[in-house]
Amino acid sequence: MLLELLGLVLSLTVYLAIAIPLNGALVRLRANFNPKAIQLDAEGNVEPHTGPIVTSFFGMLKRVKRIEGWSGLYKGTMPTVLEATALSVFVVVALDTDAIRYGARTPNTGILGSLAYATVALLLNLPAVVITFRSITTPYRLPWFNPVYSLRVLLTPTERRKPWTIYLTPGLFAAQFLHLAYKIIFIGSLRRFLLPNVSSGDGTGIENVSWWKLGIMITVALFSTIILCPLEVIASKLAIQRNHAAPEYNSVSQEVEDDALTNEEYAEYSGAEEDVIGLRHEKDPYLGLADCAKKVINEEGWQALYRVWWLTALAGLGNALG
Repeated sequence: MLLELLGLVLSLTVYLAIAIPLNGALVRLRANFNPKAIQLDAEGNVEPHTGPIVTSFFGMLKRVKRIEGWSGLYKGTMPTVLEATALSVFVVVALDTDAIRYGARTPNTGILGSLAYATVALLLNLPAVVITFRSITTPYRLPWFNPVYSLRVLLTPTERRKPWTIYLTPGLFAAQFLHLAYKIIFIGSLRRFLLPNVSSGDGTGIENVSWWKLGIMITVALFSTIILCPLEVIASKLAIQRNHAAPEYNSVSQEVEDDALTNEEYAEYSGAEEDVIGLRHEKDPYLGLADCAKKVINEEGWQALYRVWWLTALAGLGNALG
């Protein structure tokens, strides 16, 4: 048991060392506000965009390294480590040693049971997602071992006084729920129908499955990117939208409110001269999932909803065949 636990810790460390910079680039690229060349202000005048224009995943990685250095690449480490540690402890305590050896999976309780299990996990994990995404995208340098200070930067006074308002972030839960519901209900049902032996986990390999069924499953998984990728992009943008007391002042930017901390205490930025990404104006928030999709298309173009689509496609293949 001890050796298995040590192996889990080692593998988790290696995984996080690789995954955190990649996930940081992914979150930044999808959350980046990159409007079309010509915009109109409230009075109808042309307002040129002056923020960063980054369109590629690896381009974002290079930009983060250039502006913020290695510390920027590993932004979001502490909430990610805490989340991964909590999950690992749950696996060790609540599940058997086989879960450590072979990887924990959603209980085999059918489609509705799996959806209920995943929904509970989503509800428990949603605050961690919000804090992680905001810690990645904030222009401020956050201390690793001062969570109170970091939370005062990342969360509004309203969110700290009433933590449940995080769940009321317009459209965020809907985007996350639709994403997992599509994968569990549609992809999961189709997988159980076409690849029942593989889905049951009885040891049947892909090589023993009918090729035409496998082809259908792969095709559906790839085309599902059309639906899943926009939901992931929308969720990234909504996760960093902060909740204030007055709904008209919901904010996507990491601007500091009038709070107990003074402006001087927030003076330490990660980037010396420029921010890694641009953030949408705080006085014009997204009002929900559909509103976010509409505004992204109007302001940034429909292509913005498919940023890093190839990663969604790869994840879809893994979910369909794994």
